[in-house]
Amino acid sequence: MKKIEAIIKPFKLDEVKEALHEIGVSGITVTEAKGFGRQKGHTELYRGAEYVVDFLPKVKLEVVVGDEIAERVVEAIAAAAQTGRIGDGKIFVSTIESALRIRTGEKDDDAI
Repeated sequence: MKKIEAIIKPFKLDEVKEALHEIGVSGITVTEAKGFGRQKGHTELYRGAEYVVDFLPKVKLEVVVGDEIAERVVEAIAAAAQTGRIGDGKIFVSTIESALRIRTGEKDDDAI
């Protein structure tokens, strides 16, 4: 099993969710996040005063899938989230040793 975490622009969430649904991913966890990478934020003007916005709004998606579809999931997220501009985000893939569905006690692939 693989855990795929993606940090994306908030307005791309619906497109990514739809792309994941099309390839059969049934469950995702979404968290609002703030951060910056190479963008390093930007300056804005408010009531005549300039200030720096360090942390930009992002959305963090987490999904755990079987090894056999992990690569397709990464490709679907990347294609749906891409704008071609700086700040599109990152995707991280890690190995999950085990999973347990609390309600039924199902384990590993049966739990996801």
